[in-house]
Amino acid sequence: MRQSPQSAPDSVAFKTNWGWVSLSASEKGVTSIVLSRMKRHDTASPQTALKTALPIVKAARAQLIAYLQGTRREFSVPVDLSVGTAFQRRVWRTIQRIPFGRVRSYQWVAVRVGGARYARAVGRALGANPVPIVVPCHRVVAQDGSLGGFSCGVSIKRCLLKLEGSLALLRQK
Repeated sequence: MRQSPQSAPDSVAFKTNWGWVSLSASEKGVTSIVLSRMKRHDTASPQTALKTALPIVKAARAQLIAYLQGTRREFSVPVDLSVGTAFQRRVWRTIQRIPFGRVRSYQWVAVRVGGARYARAVGRALGANPVPIVVPCHRVVAQDGSLGGFSCGVSIKRCLLKLEGSLALLRQK
């Protein structure tokens, strides 16, 4: 179902020292973040979108820039995770508790959301995370200490973990 113009989320694209970031928000919170070293992502102008979400977009932009510059460790913007399934939302809420500079395994997350046998399902849920970085799926790695995957690319995951000081804790390939 298409959203009407009155209910379209606020969106903005901006350049950081890491490349282009696009983010969107609803009146409930940030709904998507796309990080790309390559190109700008097309998004709607915040001035033409829903005005109630504009403060969230502005705050999320400022917090993401500070995080990527290494001057911020936590995010205080609300997140709207209504697009996910109940299981995905449970996974995303669980990984939000992983502190800056720490990593956990897919299995660690799986045990907390239903059992160790759900590790692959956790990986799929993380791949569907619409708000990477704020919902820190980059902090989840394989049980053997290897990086695993990341929706923004493994090279960006490596850089994020290095920024947080946790890359050195992992097995290097």
